[in-house]
Formats: sequence, C-alpha cells, structure tokens
Amino acid sequence: QVKLEESGGGWVQTGGSLRLSCTASGHTYHTYGMGWFRRAPGKEREFVAAISQNGGRLYYADSVKGRFTISRDNAKITTYLQMNRLSPDDTAVYYCAAGTLLDGGNWLGTDYWGQGTQVTVSS
Repeated sequence: QVKLEESGGGWVQTGGSLRLSCTASGHTYHTYGMGWFRRAPGKEREFVAAISQNGGRLYYADSVKGRFTISRDNAKITTYLQMNRLSPDDTAVYYCAAGTLLDGGNWLGTDYWGQGTQVTVSS
C-alpha cells in the first residue's frame, strides 16, 4: 500500500514557476514508476511526465517538454515536478501517480493516485 500526498500548488502569473511535491508513505515507493497527470476544467485527465524507479528515464508530454522537470528522491520518498514558464493552458488539478512505466515511456497503469493539487495560472 502506498499513499501519495501532493503539495506546492497555488496561483501564479503567466511566466512564473511552481514546484509540486508528492510525498509517499509505505515501503515500496522505490519499486514504482512515478508520474504526474493533470485535469483541466472540462477536459480529461492527461499525462504530464513520468520517471522510472531509479530516476534514470524521464518522459514528458510534448506540451510541457522544455518547461517542466520531473525528479525523485527515493531516500525522501518524494517526487517533484518543477514547472517553469507557466501559461494559462497549464491551469489544472495536478495528480501524482505510482504505477508501471515501460521502456519507451508508455505508462501501463496506475496503482495509486494522490488527491490532487490545484495549479492556477493567470494571464
């Protein structure tokens, strides 16, 4: 059992930055690929970024590539999402996920979700 809790969301102006954190509980965190997803108002949840168990493989959605950086610290059982050059299109609830990440970046499935954290970017 893994429990995930996000933090770091909030309000920011266009061009600003935020760093999201996802802290896990449980002893199996290091066995999971970790991902960030988001759901904008009126839209389906979409993939944002993912990182392999040891942090050696990183994957990003085209819409955030070059602006967002995913990382993890297994000793602190925490996953991060550094978001730079934010735009109103990034406004969404951001969810942390623990699941299976395949080579090549395919997210096979999610075993655990966090509760989500709101990010609002004003123009």
